[in-house]
Amino acid sequence: MKAVIVFLIIISSSIGSVVAQTTQYSASELMSLGESSLKQKEYMTARYSYKRAYNAYAAQGDYTKAVECGIQAAALYTRENYYTEAFNLFQNMEYLISTGETKLNKPLYNLQFAVTNERLQVYSRMKAAERAKSTLSKLEEIAAQAKNDSLDRVKLYSEADYYYAFGMNAQGNASIQKLINKFKENKEYDKASEVYREIIEKAKEKNNTLLASLAYERYMLWTDSVKDLKAKDELDMQIKKYDDSLRTIGEKDDALSSRMYIIVGLCILSAILAGALVFLAIVLLRFMARNRTLKKGIQTANEHNELKSEFIRNISGQMEPTLNAISESAGGIMDEVPEHAAQIQGQVGALQKFCDNIQELSALENSLAESYETEDVDVNLLCQRSMDTIREYVKPEISITVNAPSLKIKTNQEQVERILQHLLMNAAQHTEKGYIILDFKRRGARIYQFVVTDSGSGVPQELRENLFRPFTEVRNLTDGDGLGLPICSLIATKMSGSLTLDETYNKGSRFVLELRS
Repeated sequence: MKAVIVFLIIISSSIGSVVAQTTQYSASELMSLGESSLKQKEYMTARYSYKRAYNAYAAQGDYTKAVECGIQAAALYTRENYYTEAFNLFQNMEYLISTGETKLNKPLYNLQFAVTNERLQVYSRMKAAERAKSTLSKLEEIAAQAKNDSLDRVKLYSEADYYYAFGMNAQGNASIQKLINKFKENKEYDKASEVYREIIEKAKEKNNTLLASLAYERYMLWTDSVKDLKAKDELDMQIKKYDDSLRTIGEKDDALSSRMYIIVGLCILSAILAGALVFLAIVLLRFMARNRTLKKGIQTANEHNELKSEFIRNISGQMEPTLNAISESAGGIMDEVPEHAAQIQGQVGALQKFCDNIQELSALENSLAESYETEDVDVNLLCQRSMDTIREYVKPEISITVNAPSLKIKTNQEQVERILQHLLMNAAQHTEKGYIILDFKRRGARIYQFVVTDSGSGVPQELRENLFRPFTEVRNLTDGDGLGLPICSLIATKMSGSLTLDETYNKGSRFVLELRS
């Protein structure tokens, strides 16, 4: 009795000493201490160190290291037949793995497999056949889900170990054969031999003479077959090298033939290129000659255009005194024949406006590359002001509407107002009833439209094609010279925009002025 008490005191003091030493270590240090103690066969210290390392790694969220240490601790519990503690640790590890899968949002098949495999070893050691069988089924299920070749190999070995542990040697041999075949397929002959040696060692540990004898016999047969396999592999390798040599020689012959063809082809190609260069030189010389002619033609056209503009200015300048004199003469006979005098003055005014429009049209054509100055303009004020200029010309039964936000845009206010006033005036002249609407619409970050819509007579189909072209028909100048829309179109072009007729609108006419800021 006294001896037992003394033994317990010694154990308690040893455990206390271990606790005092390990509480100050990190997880990795505890794991290293466990490995060192296990090598020195200090199993109690090793078990305690591994258990502490498991707890530390679990707290850090390092699930792989935690399970590795936990399995070592469970194996040491089993070694001393502390099965309850081992199974408690298994349960704890399974809960830890489940927690980790939830946090990481993925299955940890490797860790599930390791814990289940160790649990299977314990049941086999305990000779708990039913529990071992159900655990083996679970192990097979995890390996199938993982689809991992290395786990399949471990599963086959554990399966064989299970069959041998419960005396089912035939099934164990079948599992071993499957494992050997996997190694054989990958030419891992040494690993296959190691499997046989491990089976022999385990059979000796369990005093299973029959299993040891059978395993040794199969091992010897395997050793002999390995020699043949290695010889066959060597022969296959030499044959492959020979075939590769023949293929290399053939490829070199083909390469030499190809090079000859390439050399001949390059010679032909060089001749073709030389001819092509001569041809290109001729074409280039002709192009240069035509380019000089074209430049001279452009220069001549520009000179003619300048002469045309100068001629128009001179004609207008020469006509102006005569027109003024005719207008004054008409004023002198106003009292005697007022109707005739008014007609003459109207015709003279139309002719003067025609001359002014021709000059402006010519000036715009010569300055399309020059842009107008821009400034920040309030859209609402611009549209309201444009509409106000034509209110007196709008018939009372016609409604006029402006839909434009109070928004700043960068444009040339004078030119935009000029275009809008012309479009609105045309709408007023050709609309007897209904409405005239001026809208502003954004079509992009830097693109916007001014839209003038009326319910008037619209533009006849036969006039639409030449609507923005000048001098397409002979007109009575007192009815308008037809140059207003061409001038507005050129102004829009100078403002990086366009003026178009919406031909889909059939309830009157709709003109769209689209500009870019």
